[in-house]
Amino acid sequence: MNAIPLNDSEFQQFQEWLHRTAGISLSAAKKPLVAGRLFKRLRHHQLSSYGDYFRLIMGSSGAAELQVALDMLTTNETYFFREPKHFDFLRDKVLPTAAVGRSFRVWSAACSSGEEPYSLAMTLADGLPSGTPWEIVASDISTQVLAQARSGHYPMARSRNLPHEQLVRHCLKGIGRQEGTFLVEKALRDRMQFLQVNLNESLPNLGEFNVIFLRNVMIYFDMQTKRQVVARMLPLLKPGGHLIVSHSESLNGVCESLQLVVPSIYRKP
Repeated sequence: MNAIPLNDSEFQQFQEWLHRTAGISLSAAKKPLVAGRLFKRLRHHQLSSYGDYFRLIMGSSGAAELQVALDMLTTNETYFFREPKHFDFLRDKVLPTAAVGRSFRVWSAACSSGEEPYSLAMTLADGLPSGTPWEIVASDISTQVLAQARSGHYPMARSRNLPHEQLVRHCLKGIGRQEGTFLVEKALRDRMQFLQVNLNESLPNLGEFNVIFLRNVMIYFDMQTKRQVVARMLPLLKPGGHLIVSHSESLNGVCESLQLVVPSIYRKP
């Protein structure tokens, strides 16, 4: 099946749907990405246009394929200990002040395939005062990446940013049929709760958190969506808790009630 062109009006349909559903703003520059990611689904369904595919996912029998399309257009690459200064801040500044005996909770709000929450889990396991209970909630809009994250099972190539001592301490190296892969240890996987959450809708009752990681997701939102997303999350952040965005993001003009600690790290008074 030869490449099928994605025309402007078809692209606009996907743009509007993705913004309405997930709050994601696709620029015109993303048109080739949309065409490339969805082309295999056209081939799978033996469709001759992107307009036909859009009608399929919007139809009464298209709910399952709608989720597939959402997964394909919202999945982003990530890796262990991405933007390491955030994990250093957590280890050096936040964890030593954790209240002994009180549960310490972290939310990885756009967890993708799980590298961020497992990096957080290793940081908490190594850095919290002994005996402190802890939990990580990890969420994403994509069911596909959540399934990968839940498994905790990765190709060894994904460990390239994972410090060797933590790889040895917290992961199992695959042998036999699993050679060339590693598995995050069960003790850490048991502390994780993976949930499908759309940040563009009302949030489920997740409880309160000491730290929320909201990294590398707001770059896809327009200003109004950013404000709405942060406003929904703020009630879930404990007073004195930290909200962390990526180094390429800022809450300037998004939220006035958080205090800037260092660039990309904010504290709730």
